[in-house]
Amino acid sequence: MVLRPPVEPMLAQAAESVPGPAVLRAGVAYEQKFDGHRALVFTPSDPGGRVLVQTRRGSLIHDRFPDLAAAAERQLPGGLVLDGELLVWDPDAGRLSFEGLQGRTAARGRSAAGLAARWPAYFVAFDVLQQDGEELLALPYAERRARLENLFTDHALTAPWTLCPMTTEVATAREWLQSWTDVSGVEGILIKPLTSRYLPGYRGWSKIRRRDTTEAVIGAITGTLTRPQLLVLGRHDHDGRLRAVGRTVPLRPDASRQVGEHLAAAGPRHPWTGVQFAAAWGSRDVLDAVLVRPELVAEVSADRAVDRGGVFRHPLRFQRLRLDVSVADVPRFGQRSAAATG
Repeated sequence: MVLRPPVEPMLAQAAESVPGPAVLRAGVAYEQKFDGHRALVFTPSDPGGRVLVQTRRGSLIHDRFPDLAAAAERQLPGGLVLDGELLVWDPDAGRLSFEGLQGRTAARGRSAAGLAARWPAYFVAFDVLQQDGEELLALPYAERRARLENLFTDHALTAPWTLCPMTTEVATAREWLQSWTDVSGVEGILIKPLTSRYLPGYRGWSKIRRRDTTEAVIGAITGTLTRPQLLVLGRHDHDGRLRAVGRTVPLRPDASRQVGEHLAAAGPRHPWTGVQFAAAWGSRDVLDAVLVRPELVAEVSADRAVDRGGVFRHPLRFQRLRLDVSVADVPRFGQRSAAATG
């Protein structure tokens, strides 16, 4: 059966650490996890067909990435379906840009071509689902990976196509998790059984995001002063303004009691008076937030998904109050301060 969009991609579930010995003995592959948009690239089996680019949710976005579609027509064979991560490069900043990726995903028509020149697209391929019009979903990961590597070799693929780094050595994977996640756009590792078939929609892989410990100022909460539910956190910019940087996951009961013992209601000149806070990064839903006096510092655990301005895209995990430091000791807005926790 020839694959046509929409094809639901196989997914990963979050894990805290590298699997134990029993799983490792069965054989797994480790891949670097990139902070982009999941995408599938389809090349036509028939002459005159179009290259298609599909998002994780099934939307077709090849018109928004004309540079990638044109590169697929030039470089890729027909009847191919690649699974991977869509990224864009910001040449002015010299780094991958998630904000640029979002801008390109929303663009259409002439603006799409203009943004392609400003923020060129790249595709990190980590799986091949179809080759020469033959569906490969039932093949084990190890065989699909071998076919993917041969594809890159046989067709001498270069930018915008990148073969996702992979290893079967756990020591190398741990090194990636500790050191490669300092590289822009790399946020962790994926773990995939070598014998696994490709199961659309099934969470049969594992993902580990590197997490760092850092500090931020508690500027608002949900819940009550005595029993806060989650914390809205901020950092001061270089002009002294308190800028929101993220929110925590719901607090555990013991953490809620600990924080509630030290919270105080905000005064009339709170810097966030009248501000609404999104319930999640990129969401239009808002939190029912209660402003508090921005005098407490929270130590939190954060993954590496941080936008260029310094806002954490995923919820933070509260670790403890830092009653031993002042708000002046907190990193500035947009500044990283992290001790890796793995």
